[in-house]
Amino acid sequence: MNTLRLHYFFDPLCGWCYASAPAIAGLALAFPDSLEFMPSGLFADEGARELSADWADYAWRNDQRIEQLTGQRFTSAYREQVLGGAGVRFDSGPANHALTALRELDADLEWRYLQAIQLARYVDGRDTARPAVLGAIAAQVAAECGIAVDAAEFAERLRGDGALRQATARRVAATRDAMRRLGRSGVPQLLVSVAGRQHGLSGEALHGGLPALVATIQRLGQALPLSA
Repeated sequence: MNTLRLHYFFDPLCGWCYASAPAIAGLALAFPDSLEFMPSGLFADEGARELSADWADYAWRNDQRIEQLTGQRFTSAYREQVLGGAGVRFDSGPANHALTALRELDADLEWRYLQAIQLARYVDGRDTARPAVLGAIAAQVAAECGIAVDAAEFAERLRGDGALRQATARRVAATRDAMRRLGRSGVPQLLVSVAGRQHGLSGEALHGGLPALVATIQRLGQALPLSA
């Protein structure tokens, strides 16, 4: 049987990555041993910024376009409490650290957590750049999978765990190196590798829903069974 690998390049604060969430969650269930999450760090470190009024307006206009094209919801709570909130920083670094920490506990938690923080931000209007928010969501997602995580301890790790920061930095560096070697830029991107052949998918392929995406992957894998 052909060997299938799926590498998903993303950033937790990328609206287009949120638009890809239903299809990616489906892939995580359909191909649990094949999907690897590759955080790009697009909006972390040098890519982070204070959330100014101008940037908030730009983000909202872009988010409305995403909603119109894909149907993913961006609520008034998100606009008022995140984009219009006081002291909000546009920084995906803490979320990347959180994803790495949960991945170390159980790889299956990563996609579940990414989906949870996307919904918390864009639907519930919670600031997912704050460690306390990320810790509370981590405890909830882990509990749903039968794993105990202390929300306060988790949040503290995000603030000051040097080893966790280094582990996240290595993941981001590996992602950026892979994207450079492949000559690809921007997120979201899905790299499909079948029997040594690589195929890059982005844009409409990731936003058209799971059935269409699986059909594309199966064509690339020469009718690879869904249960592979």
